[in-house]
Amino acid sequence: MPDNLTADNADIAVIGAGIIGVACALQLARQGRRVVVIDRQPPGHGASFGNAGHLATEQVFPIADASILKRLPAMLMDPMGPLRLDWKYMPRAVPWFTRLLLNLRPAPFQRTIAGLRALNESSFAAWNRLLQSIDQTGLLKEDGSLLVFERAESRQAIEALQARMRQQQVPVDFWSASTVQNSAPQLSAQIQGGLFFPRTGHFLDPYRVVCELVSAAKAAGVQFLEQEVLGGQLQEHGVSLITHQGRFTARQVLIACGAHSAKLTAALTGKQVPLDTERGYHLMLPHEHERLPFAVTSLERKFIMTPMAGGLRLAGTVEFAGLEHPPFMERAWQLHRLSKGLFRRDLNAEDATPWMGFRPSLPDSLPIIDKVCDGKVLLAFGHQHLGLTQAAITAELVAQLVSPGTHSGLPALAAYRLARF
Repeated sequence: MPDNLTADNADIAVIGAGIIGVACALQLARQGRRVVVIDRQPPGHGASFGNAGHLATEQVFPIADASILKRLPAMLMDPMGPLRLDWKYMPRAVPWFTRLLLNLRPAPFQRTIAGLRALNESSFAAWNRLLQSIDQTGLLKEDGSLLVFERAESRQAIEALQARMRQQQVPVDFWSASTVQNSAPQLSAQIQGGLFFPRTGHFLDPYRVVCELVSAAKAAGVQFLEQEVLGGQLQEHGVSLITHQGRFTARQVLIACGAHSAKLTAALTGKQVPLDTERGYHLMLPHEHERLPFAVTSLERKFIMTPMAGGLRLAGTVEFAGLEHPPFMERAWQLHRLSKGLFRRDLNAEDATPWMGFRPSLPDSLPIIDKVCDGKVLLAFGHQHLGLTQAAITAELVAQLVSPGTHSGLPALAAYRLARF
């Protein structure tokens, strides 16, 4: 352990070097805090590396609805389905799914929507502030996104979704088949139409976003340690963390290590958080450029395609199998098979690279953003599919927790408190 990292000069230790941890570290350093970021991997090598790159401000509904009960047999039987539950993981998953279903009752369901809306409606402006501050606004394309449907019988579902979105004040337009063809001419002529979300966007390279934030954080004095945090305990004047290289002490700790946050949260707060992981897969097609002008999602096929600097990224499949089960990369390759028929000419999968990462999900679909244990422990995890979308606003909220009055007009934190569990 370097001599200069001691309790005397480390104000905040951020556990997790993903997009949320790094964004928070930068904000905190700019407030004059002495910050160290600790992660067992290099920055941005977890879920932040392989996400869909979609700034998904339109996603204001919970991650599942009551129809999940009807889909359970398919989830167990179909290893290639869009939502899969591994048989071996089922005993551990059942309590989490039970809590998810309980949160679909009217009152908690509305609380979830309100909580997601509050963060998502603030996310675009927060990202613009953050990217402007590091002179990297070109990494975010503010050009909307499109949800398409192919079957005539899907029109009713699309119109119902449009009505629900408008009820929640999500900007959305119905596009006819001709409008879709004019805007994305390489898509198949069999597409019947879709919903266009003008207040969404996509990142050209999610990993580079993390790297640029890391560079800015280092320039602001943040130190990065590649170590694994094994545990920790509260002390009179701070928090002691145990790493594989010894002990490290800081006045405050921010737990922002995504799907790996539950164990340390329990050790420091005594609270067992019902955190599970949605294992997400992507397939990166490096030879596919200029196919799409913006991110496109298929209603029936249930996956998203995002144009990036490095090609076209196909993503969206979800698997519940825990943190230890090895990746089933055939699910990533299934994304290419799902794309067949969506374009006038099939996508080129030559030199494609598959990937799997862990999305940290809580059963009420909301993150935990809080300050507990007399202010010694800060929490920012559980953002499910919306970690990238909500990272910048989460960083501002954490900065506000540490230094009240730092930011104005931020969402209220009541919905994201640890005490709700």
